[in-house]
Amino acid sequence: MQDDRIVALYWQRDETAIQETEQKYGRYLFKIANNILSDLEDSEESVNDTYLKAWNSLPPHRPNVLSAYLGKITRQLSIDIFRTRNREKRRATEYAVSLSELGDCVSDTVTTEQTADLHLLAETINTYLNTLSAQGRTTFVGRYYFMDSIKEIADYHGMSESKVKSMLYRTRKGLRIYLEQEGYNL
Repeated sequence: MQDDRIVALYWQRDETAIQETEQKYGRYLFKIANNILSDLEDSEESVNDTYLKAWNSLPPHRPNVLSAYLGKITRQLSIDIFRTRNREKRRATEYAVSLSELGDCVSDTVTTEQTADLHLLAETINTYLNTLSAQGRTTFVGRYYFMDSIKEIADYHGMSESKVKSMLYRTRKGLRIYLEQEGYNL
């Protein structure tokens, strides 16, 4: 079923919208959740919570790209679950590993004053990403937004894992330099 029809079902409050969403995007959403959580039950919970949040937010929202809308919900819910369940001990998930890789580029301590600047930081990062090749961009976004493993990225780009690691390292290094040039203290 087409996305516009699924969104229309949500707007009509037709419960088949959830079934259609699960059929079309269930595996995609589970992959996002499991990359962050590395736990089947938690991932299933996150995906189910995504369906509930979509049900409660459509209407008033009418997303143009349903997959991105649902993916963003799943990602945020999964991160919240990860933080709640792993306060004392962080397991080695793709989420934890990818965050540690980005630690050299972006500080994880944010004061109240800095919160307003996060939007500007996101725009600056997007500007930098637009200077990269399409492959460089999708590699970076795959790793640090979708939390894909190095192996997954290598597979979908048809390159070696060492090349992916090297590309990500160079991209992080370039991002750090770019952010410093833009006035960010790292």
